[in-house]
Amino acid sequence: MLALALLALTPGTGEGSFAAALDRGNESLLDAPGGPEDLRVGISFGGISFAGLIFEYRWGDRSVEINVGTWSLRDLAVSVVGKQYFGPGDFRPFSGIGLWAVIAPYSRPGERPGFALLARAPVGVDWNVVADHHLGAHLSLNRALWIRRKDPLDTTPPTPRVVPLPGFYYVWNR
Repeated sequence: MLALALLALTPGTGEGSFAAALDRGNESLLDAPGGPEDLRVGISFGGISFAGLIFEYRWGDRSVEINVGTWSLRDLAVSVVGKQYFGPGDFRPFSGIGLWAVIAPYSRPGERPGFALLARAPVGVDWNVVADHHLGAHLSLNRALWIRRKDPLDTTPPTPRVVPLPGFYYVWNR
């Protein structure tokens, strides 16, 4: 499913398009040519958590990013996003789509672990500051898909609103 989302972010013609990937037959959809591969590791502030760790695997203009963080050291937030970068140069805009899960364990008697699953669509810029060091900023549009609240008597459905959250990161090409 993530591979299809990544390919949907690419233009409709050319070597890396969805149609071209289907025409290649038995080759994997992720084996499309597109440039060098690298692994980026870094830290994030804002977005899915107050602070977190980022692991991003890039190939060409596409990437898969995993972000693990926390808001208060009493919860865990995990996000997986497929991203598409646009244009050449050191200052590259990107957009993406993915999922974000937040888990909050119970803390008082009568509570249960809380859980939320959200859809996430970040739009931002990535700046190659020096050699392998990158700074980035994004605005992530988030919408709750499913929530299990800590209070077992609270059955309030998730709000249908889209909530924008800004985020910043520093990553280093390994």
